[in-house]
Amino acid sequence: MVRILGHNLAQNKVIYVALTYIYGIGISKSQYILKHLSINKMLKVSELSEIEFSKIRAYLENSNLKLEGDLKKAQYQNIKRLIDINSYKGKRHLKGLPVRGQRSRTNSRTSRRLAIFKK
Repeated sequence: MVRILGHNLAQNKVIYVALTYIYGIGISKSQYILKHLSINKMLKVSELSEIEFSKIRAYLENSNLKLEGDLKKAQYQNIKRLIDINSYKGKRHLKGLPVRGQRSRTNSRTSRRLAIFKK
């Protein structure tokens, strides 16, 4: 069992897919990280050596990427700022409605139903 940033990586997954279990890392970012560290992206997690894991851990801890709690905190602060300045997007976030201009008359039934309960 391998732990990176508090996440257990599945042993039977390919490493570039397993890195996406970490919040803030998608497929393209995981492939970039592995290419930067010169690690084969098609190796399974169980096939990697301890040296390769330590390279990945060191890169993620020392890079300026926002991951996990820092990223969630930054997103929350951005939404809070929109609400505080009383912008249109902030009002939509507050009501629990779609923010980015999606149709809400017939679609987004779930968010409209949840918005009623938020009041």
